[in-house]
Amino acid sequence: MKQILSFLLLLTLVSCTNVKVTATPVIVNTKVIPTNTFVPPTPVPSSTSVIEAPCDLFSVEFCITDGHFILQRPIQPPANDKVDATYRYGSTANGTREPHHGVELPNPSGTPVYAAARGIVVFAGPDQAAIYSPWENFYGNLVVIEHDDGLFTLYAHLSKITVQNGQEVFTTDKIGEVGRTGVAIGSHLHFEIRRGTGENYFATQNPELWLVPAKDTNGIPLGTLMISVLDQDRKLIKYAELTVRYYLDRSQRHVKSYYGVTYSPDLLTGEENAVLSELPAGNYRIAVEANGKVYERWVEVESGKLTQVFFVVK
Repeated sequence: MKQILSFLLLLTLVSCTNVKVTATPVIVNTKVIPTNTFVPPTPVPSSTSVIEAPCDLFSVEFCITDGHFILQRPIQPPANDKVDATYRYGSTANGTREPHHGVELPNPSGTPVYAAARGIVVFAGPDQAAIYSPWENFYGNLVVIEHDDGLFTLYAHLSKITVQNGQEVFTTDKIGEVGRTGVAIGSHLHFEIRRGTGENYFATQNPELWLVPAKDTNGIPLGTLMISVLDQDRKLIKYAELTVRYYLDRSQRHVKSYYGVTYSPDLLTGEENAVLSELPAGNYRIAVEANGKVYERWVEVESGKLTQVFFVVK
């Protein structure tokens, strides 16, 4: 796995292209947060360090790379393997919910759930103690797998678990079934990625930057858009509104719009503060509204690739 990660990191240093993008807030109500008085610890914000790009995004409009899509999707077709766009990573449902530390894949109870990569099961059972979150029975039936290089994947709200602690699993081994245990509303898989330690609730990363791209109905891999909205010191800002519009032809009217906001401030732990995945290849116009100003740019999204763009705002 270390060799694969090193190779993929090298790949991100190539294939730069100029482009423009737009984003918007997306939110889904699939989880109820317990009414505890828990006050979470302050995470180490990413704004303490300067962002570095795979290519010089401060001199080009955007760049397109292979990304680091090294994890298989935990749900396999014909079941729904796509992320619920209404409650993406880092969103809060307009401030009404806990910042989302993972992504949701809605499916009926009993749908098979698979390991995203080879690893060792470090937890398999009911989430009765407040170990993986600040609350008891938050994730319900939970499986946590430790992979190489300090990477952990979490599979929550399961109706059934088919692995046990200490078991070695391989990519696409069945580990359980979709359910609605814990605080889930509706049947779905909650999927998380953590770095460093599986028990650190604030050490999450956006799964949309790790999962192998999903495919459209014609079997064509979809693309991913990664947006970093930075201040003049090249550090992630805490809040911006995004609108991203998809165009078949730049001279014609857009055919679809996506709306969103940047991540909740306590999840600014990476190099980005907004991601949209599962996008068809084509032209996108991104509008970022920050500090009372609007910044716009055209970008392109390619099949199975990662488009990365920086906006530096005043």
